[in-house]
Amino acid sequence: MNPGEGEEPDDGALAARALAGHEDAYRLLMARHRVPVHRFVRAQVADADAALDIVQESFIAAFAHLGRYDRDRPFRHWLMRIALNKCRDHRRRQIVRGFFARARPLDEGLHVAGVEPGADAEIGGRQELRRARQAIDALPEKLRSVLLLRTVEGMSQAEVAALLGVSGKSVETRLYRARLKLSEMLGPTPTP
Repeated sequence: MNPGEGEEPDDGALAARALAGHEDAYRLLMARHRVPVHRFVRAQVADADAALDIVQESFIAAFAHLGRYDRDRPFRHWLMRIALNKCRDHRRRQIVRGFFARARPLDEGLHVAGVEPGADAEIGGRQELRRARQAIDALPEKLRSVLLLRTVEGMSQAEVAALLGVSGKSVETRLYRARLKLSEMLGPTPTP
């Protein structure tokens, strides 16, 4: 598709131009999708710096594998799938790092600073947000991904199903289970 006067090229056309070596086309793709990808990754990863790194890794991987992109499918879904995989990789690395962090000699624990709640723990709204964030992070990957794609990204059930490679009914079931599990985990608000 050749864009007309004032008309923006679609993602498929930009991907083809980027594959042909036009850096401006890839920059435009990145500009179009940077915010939703960052929002999605930030919802998956609690650490803001790690989220930025994952977004960058996602775009680098997308550029490196742009030849695999199927122009008949939405570019955003393909890119979100890459970002989701990068988030999963990050979580796996965190688990491994956590294991090794706990494996340190006991005498090193004498030099650890006290764990005092920060000022934000004093503020009820932030405390509730943190509590909800922890509950979402504690959800199994399959439930968390569906919940975030549907609620944070506002994707339709069919879009989430296509992105994750599952049926629409699976998306519906996972979303129901995620919400039920969150209700159970969050329960009534704790009193200080």
